[in-house]
Amino acid sequence: MSERRRAVITGVGVVAPSGVGADAHWKTVLSGESRIDRISLFDPSPYATTLAGQVPDFEVADHVSSKLAVQTDRWTWLGFAAASEALSDAAVDPAGCDPYSMAVMLASSSGGNLFGQRELQRLWSQPSRTVGAYQSIAWFYAASVGQLSIQHQIKGPSSVLVSESCGGLDSLAHAARTIDRGVSAVLAGGTECPLSPYALACQQRSGWLSTRTDPAQAYRPFDIGANGYVPGEGGAVLLVEDLAHALERDAPHIYAEIAGWGATHDGEHTRRGSAGSVRHYARAMTLALRRAGLRPEDIDVVLPDALGVPAYDTAEAAALREVFGAAGPAAVTTQKPLVGRLYQGGSALDAATAALMIRHDVIPPMSGVDRPGDGCDLRFVRTLRPSQVDAVMVNARGFDGFNSSLVLRRYDPGADLGAAEEEA
Repeated sequence: MSERRRAVITGVGVVAPSGVGADAHWKTVLSGESRIDRISLFDPSPYATTLAGQVPDFEVADHVSSKLAVQTDRWTWLGFAAASEALSDAAVDPAGCDPYSMAVMLASSSGGNLFGQRELQRLWSQPSRTVGAYQSIAWFYAASVGQLSIQHQIKGPSSVLVSESCGGLDSLAHAARTIDRGVSAVLAGGTECPLSPYALACQQRSGWLSTRTDPAQAYRPFDIGANGYVPGEGGAVLLVEDLAHALERDAPHIYAEIAGWGATHDGEHTRRGSAGSVRHYARAMTLALRRAGLRPEDIDVVLPDALGVPAYDTAEAAALREVFGAAGPAAVTTQKPLVGRLYQGGSALDAATAALMIRHDVIPPMSGVDRPGDGCDLRFVRTLRPSQVDAVMVNARGFDGFNSSLVLRRYDPGADLGAAEEEA
């Protein structure tokens, strides 16, 4: 078999409650400053959940032309801004590249919620009973991929992934596979804007959303006071590049290498009271380690899914112990309690955070845990920890049984990833 082409992250774009830009996000992560607050995109008073993580001071005119803005949803605006950040960070101008050498692979759960809400309200509340001409394309979950590929004239094999909160990791894994098949660069990751009245009503049916009104107490994964999660908008887009291409053009930096990935499914519908499969979640992590050629003890830190629902937190801790041993991973941290759960955008944001950990050799502290719940006592990072970070595992679980794991490691020119193969 031929040697696998190596996929590296050369650009990081963040548009999240933690800030616009990787630097702003990193400062929020290091400071441990919560960005969860009362929903302001609409009046949440009629709903049991009133808190969310929202992108601060986001002005669409700063990122999207007025012509395009009227055709698209806020979720796509956030994607445009994050992609622009990633391209700028990597010093890549798609206009100067072979259009067939680049691709766009983003993840989305539900598409253009705010745009769809507005148009459906027009349909049922006005005598004209009409919707705007762009309703058919703005809400569509592939809209961000399509609009980005059109804007930048990217004509490589592009796609959208739909696997709930796992999608951000799955898109990065798919980007690495696509690099191995000959593409030079891929925009990967995902953004979300699940904050509209209809979208919030749909999310509340799961019974997993926190109903607390104190932002400091609302989202506490693995804690004895866990009460569900807080939704949020935004995410991250990363530029994934063929290593040889990055070196040839003298890329300004290589954050990390996508070393391994694994994705499994529980094989059954998510039901109230269930907690997902420990075995299949653990298998996703094992696949990621095997593809990366690493052992559990080689992982410096794990960023967990951290749902904040007690049964799921306990099951996640059990899966981590199944892979890493009785004490669990060497270090566990998450910043989701600072920004909310961004669905597909959240796992992409975790991947961006992992890349920044490797770049800066710092492990930020765990947020939201004071007293671990029963079965959830892992080796949480309690204070800012300067430490060499060579390998990070990022995990995600998605509604209805999705499990994904991604391993990022420090770029090592002499590393051997072995032969190209689809299955570990």
